[in-house]
Amino acid sequence: MSWIEAVILGIIQGLTEFLPVSSSGHLTIAGTLFGMKSGEEILAFTTLLHVATVCSTIVVLWGEITDLFKGFFAFRRNEETLTVAKLLLSAVPVGIIGLFFKDQVEAVFGQGLFIVGCMLLLTAALLLVSYLTKPDVRKDRISFRDALIIGVAQACAVMPGLSRSGTTIATGIMLGNKKERVAKFSFLMVLIPVLGEALLDVLKMLKGDEVSAYATMSPVAMLCGFAAAFVSGAVACKWMIGIVKRGKLIYFAYYCMAIGTLAIIYSFFK
Repeated sequence: MSWIEAVILGIIQGLTEFLPVSSSGHLTIAGTLFGMKSGEEILAFTTLLHVATVCSTIVVLWGEITDLFKGFFAFRRNEETLTVAKLLLSAVPVGIIGLFFKDQVEAVFGQGLFIVGCMLLLTAALLLVSYLTKPDVRKDRISFRDALIIGVAQACAVMPGLSRSGTTIATGIMLGNKKERVAKFSFLMVLIPVLGEALLDVLKMLKGDEVSAYATMSPVAMLCGFAAAFVSGAVACKWMIGIVKRGKLIYFAYYCMAIGTLAIIYSFFK
């Protein structure tokens, strides 16, 4: 992989991580076009770029994150402590997937564009349903029950092409939560699993158990991809919160429908 390809992939990741169009799906499509045939290699580079966009999230939502830490370490029951507990609860389903089904996920990433196309169509359907959902009253707080359901939705979104932000935000909206609150919760809840996945990868590399996927990549390319994902991710994160608040997700449903259809068609003619 050249540094130019890494920058392109980084920009794709940064923009699509927060926009509800599936970063993993777009990276799989672009990685296939760039000749990244190995599901393990695609997943490893995807993890690296996810860490970059997590850093973007921390920068953009720094005020909310510091408030959560201050409230949590006050060691008393308050809104911040409850929010941290809900975020931890939401990370349980995807943590189970990461610990026990990582090999199966890697295998799916190597199966080509047909699955990506199908999952993009499913993303479009979820966005469409959430757009059509019009509850009488929106909830002021995300409940523990809703946090767990949204967490299950995030676990399902490990499938390439099924947008994590699109799935979690759509699920939260369909459960009757306020759009802007769901968007911020969705962006915060990804911090735990992505940083946890990155830590596990580092530990495995230090032990010598898992070096092959990263050893094949240029350090310059990885650095350029990381920087590109961080910058574009910071822009997209701020933009996306405003988009969700204004209820404009329907346009992304049309986009996912078009790209998903093209991916399926391409998979047949490749």
